[in-house]
Amino acid sequence: MGSPGDAGGAVAESNRTSWPGANGERLAVSLHQPGPIPLAADFHCEAGELLALVGPSGSGKTTLLRSIAGLYRPAGGVIRCAGETWFDAAAGHSLRPQQRRVGLVFQDYALFPHLTARGNVMVALDHLPSAERRLAAEQWLARVRLDGLADRHPAALSGGQRQRVALARALARNPRALLLDEPFSAVDQVTRRRLQRELALLREEIRIPIVLVTHDLDEAAALADRLCVLHAGRSLQQAPAAELFRRPASPAVARLLDRHNVFVGRVADDAAGRRLQWGPWRLEVASDLERLSPGQRVCWYLPPSDVVLHRRGRPSRGERENPVEGRVVEMAVLGGISFVALAFDHCDDTLRFELPTHAARRNGLAQGERVGVSLLAAGIHLMPEADAWPDAIDPVELAPGDIHPDDLSAR
Repeated sequence: MGSPGDAGGAVAESNRTSWPGANGERLAVSLHQPGPIPLAADFHCEAGELLALVGPSGSGKTTLLRSIAGLYRPAGGVIRCAGETWFDAAAGHSLRPQQRRVGLVFQDYALFPHLTARGNVMVALDHLPSAERRLAAEQWLARVRLDGLADRHPAALSGGQRQRVALARALARNPRALLLDEPFSAVDQVTRRRLQRELALLREEIRIPIVLVTHDLDEAAALADRLCVLHAGRSLQQAPAAELFRRPASPAVARLLDRHNVFVGRVADDAAGRRLQWGPWRLEVASDLERLSPGQRVCWYLPPSDVVLHRRGRPSRGERENPVEGRVVEMAVLGGISFVALAFDHCDDTLRFELPTHAARRNGLAQGERVGVSLLAAGIHLMPEADAWPDAIDPVELAPGDIHPDDLSAR
């Protein structure tokens, strides 16, 4: 897709290198305030990077986006982008939205119904001479695959087409940062996936920080370089998707990410070395156990992908690693994947894992059956026990979708 320009060359031709973030500028946000909208959020987004803000409803995602855009003024904190201070509460400094040059795509697109697609994009081109705006708007529409639709009004466009118009308008400002507030939530699944692919391709051309707000964990994991987990206005952890889903910083983060295998154990010493005591079992842990004291309580997490089913009558080397036995209390078959939950005699904990349905059938898995599994030492992740269980957190609000991020490979 070519960069928008003008017929006479007045509009910059080298658009890819003219983006404000082309030289590695970052967006850095540190905001805090008490209620009624509490904030205690710190995160950053590099040029050319996509950061996803995830969390349940009411976690402050949209408030943070509006703060970056200059549409909301927090009580405290600092926002900097491209080496410029946009907001500094202590200094009483706050640039107007127009001065920040932010591209913002709203959930409902916020298009002007009385203007054509071309007219909506031209609104963002007031920095160009009037004679050049029409052609530049049409080139932006072509860049988002809307060739030939410039004269249509929003009512005559599909949801996906309206989303593209909104994106073209946001980028036409030559923004220093691009903010996306659940931009794909109002379209069907097929259109959503197509738009996600197009955004992934467009990222290669726009070297600016991109911040995406979404409830969909699968969408965040697929699109974002890093995720920032939010709850009640607080940023809890910021990391790449693969790291975040395998090594949550706390039980609160694990719960928000709909991670089920979070348990409490105790550090124990025996002849074989330091172990993690969980009920009657002493588990080997690959790392971090030595820094804890014997007798110390610790929360730990195990990704479902690190639970290995013992095959009946066919022991393998891997089955000697942290073997435990439980009873199948839940088994759900969804196509080619079976989701299994094991209960144990020593506690109320439930261990969840998944495996191909054909493997479940071959091993005779059924509700009520007793089975053995191994808990891979390399997968056990220790977390500070001081972070109490966040009972108020409802993980279903995150709409995790169908893909299990435990299987994500490192980016």
